[in-house]
Amino acid sequence: MNCRAVIAGFSTAFAAVFIWTASAFAQPAPLASWNDGASKQAIVEFVEAVTADGGPDYVAPADRIATFDNDGTLWVEHPMYTQLAFALDRVKALASEHPEWKTTPPFQAVLENDMEALGRSGHKGLMEIIAATHAGMSTDAFEKITSDWIATARHPRFHRPYTDLVYQPMLELLDYLRANGFKTFIVSGGGIEFMRPWTEEVYGIPAEQVVGSSIVTEYTVVDGLPELMRLPEIAFVDDKAGKPVGILTHIGKRPIAAFGNSDGDYEMLQYTTAGPGKRLGMFVHHDDADREYAYDRDTHFGRLDKGLDDASKEGWHLISMKDDWNQIFPGK
Repeated sequence: MNCRAVIAGFSTAFAAVFIWTASAFAQPAPLASWNDGASKQAIVEFVEAVTADGGPDYVAPADRIATFDNDGTLWVEHPMYTQLAFALDRVKALASEHPEWKTTPPFQAVLENDMEALGRSGHKGLMEIIAATHAGMSTDAFEKITSDWIATARHPRFHRPYTDLVYQPMLELLDYLRANGFKTFIVSGGGIEFMRPWTEEVYGIPAEQVVGSSIVTEYTVVDGLPELMRLPEIAFVDDKAGKPVGILTHIGKRPIAAFGNSDGDYEMLQYTTAGPGKRLGMFVHHDDADREYAYDRDTHFGRLDKGLDDASKEGWHLISMKDDWNQIFPGK
């Protein structure tokens, strides 16, 4: 082989190595917003174990199901649940059509921004607000109202759209799981039709992979056109013991990984990790008052009490927002 051929061969090999190296460096590291520690290690070890073909913990792709709570797990839930903020805004938007609300609890409390009085109205008051703001319209009309609101509403502390206040580490976790053959689902106490219009754009989770609470809908024909009308009656509450029921009804398989942040997710983690084989259950623990919020046992939204006590016993991991995440929100 002459010198020119050797040089040409060397150049080709060098170019191939350079291209491969550049490509490798161009790929963002998985879980980049997670600090090295027990939580990140638990996730990586779990995924490597269940995807190792021929290994003792291997799980076929069809059974790699991971479920995620939404409020407080994938996006911010303080100072109140986002859907509650939507409902309160809807009361104010509809107030001109209902002058009686000025003197009628719980609507009076909303219009006067009296959150203490609203809190005293309890579950009954909340259901009245949901009935007034979420029902009496078609599903198509509700989807438009929801989409318009989510596109313009801003969080009172961060002054950013709610869809900007998703957790960057959890977005990376969703991507990491999907890159390893998982199918990811939202299983939330929030309204299923409140979430579905935007979850694919924000999380990469399509509408058919969203499980949530629902109100009664009724098929009807209006001016010759078929419609589904939303009625002022709760059909299903996808919270606490309702979450495993929702999983069975909508997904039909027991997950092998579940992620939550409150006692409302306790039964979902319990149901998930009680199955055979390798399992993963994790709670996001809100302990970062500077970058987000710090709360667990003493809060009206996202209370983590029993889960905090039982996590170690159940083999569940607590994700410290303060220690495990080097970034909270995208772009921050």
